[in-house]
Amino acid sequence: MQGLHEKAFTQASAEPDKSFWARQDLDSLMDMGARTAITALYRTALPVGGRSLDLMCGAMSHLPEDATFQEFIGIDVHKAALQANPALTSFKEQDLNQDTSLPFDDASFDGALLCDGMAYLTKPQQVLEEIRRILRPGAPLIISFSDRFVPAKAVAIWQALEPEDRVRLTSALMQRAGFVELDTGEVVPPEDLTAWQDTVHAVIGRCPAGS
Repeated sequence: MQGLHEKAFTQASAEPDKSFWARQDLDSLMDMGARTAITALYRTALPVGGRSLDLMCGAMSHLPEDATFQEFIGIDVHKAALQANPALTSFKEQDLNQDTSLPFDDASFDGALLCDGMAYLTKPQQVLEEIRRILRPGAPLIISFSDRFVPAKAVAIWQALEPEDRVRLTSALMQRAGFVELDTGEVVPPEDLTAWQDTVHAVIGRCPAGS
């Protein structure tokens, strides 16, 4: 993390995120195989039955069909996507690049998700610190992403790195934000499934005890 260029987390397009994403399709960039892999990850790593937060969630949260929550809250800059997301019990329209603070109490969530969002965060450290603040001790943050992204809005350093280095960057940012017990992994598409082309990368960290 030392020696990063001062513009490492700048976006190619200066258009406000709200207007940019409002013009984008509601569908995920991930193909069906990658979405299935994310769902399988959530089935094993995301606590159910409590309160969870899905950041930059878009119109799809990729949850297992049988997963139930006391509350499942979404945050995104794209209001139409939030309204189209059937998994959410409630949502907040928010541009995390403009306002990194989360409108929730300390230690009030049992889990948090960030799927295909790290590429677009211009202040990732502050956002991750806020996520750690609102998680209960031991609760997981599950960050996942494929190799696809929107070049106009992906930050410079994300576009410059190879996939394995994006995992290292994500891990370093999470460690600096105070997450512990980091676990990383990836799922590579089987050669015989033409409908699955996207490798899925994931980093899971936990809010430390006593936070």
